[in-house]
Amino acid sequence: MVDENISQPPVQPDAAASDSDSELVLLKKKTEEYLDGWKRAKADYLNFKKETEKRQTEIIQFANAALIIELLPVVDHFKLACAHIPENQKDADWVKGFIHVKNQLTDFLKNLGIEEIKTVGEKFDPNFHEAVESVISDQAASGLVTEEVKPGYTLQGKLLQAAKVKVAK
Repeated sequence: MVDENISQPPVQPDAAASDSDSELVLLKKKTEEYLDGWKRAKADYLNFKKETEKRQTEIIQFANAALIIELLPVVDHFKLACAHIPENQKDADWVKGFIHVKNQLTDFLKNLGIEEIKTVGEKFDPNFHEAVESVISDQAASGLVTEEVKPGYTLQGKLLQAAKVKVAK
């Protein structure tokens, strides 16, 4: 038989509920804080990954720059030789083959992102042109390139070799 005279401590449902509610709120705040931290870390990682891929692409593009710079005089000589082909031999098969090889080299460079710098008739730009001579010209305004002495090239918009030019006074 149970003794009814023994007093039991009163149950305080409000105190237990308020402790668990505050604990729940605290846990939710920590969860949100951890989730926000994880999202920031993930975004930082993705940005780092993109930057690394971009750097690797640039390194690959410019790693061969020394080789390309050595190849540019060959292309320039092909271009110069094509300009000096006698008129009576322009239809010869060997000349057509020669021009075809020059075009293949030019296309190869273009596919690598190498472009020849525009010169004659353009305004002199010290970022891309190197003035080797100033000439008096009635046909060109002052500051315009009148003649290209040696072609210049860019790789993905960055200067590889400055164009050597003559500039009107």
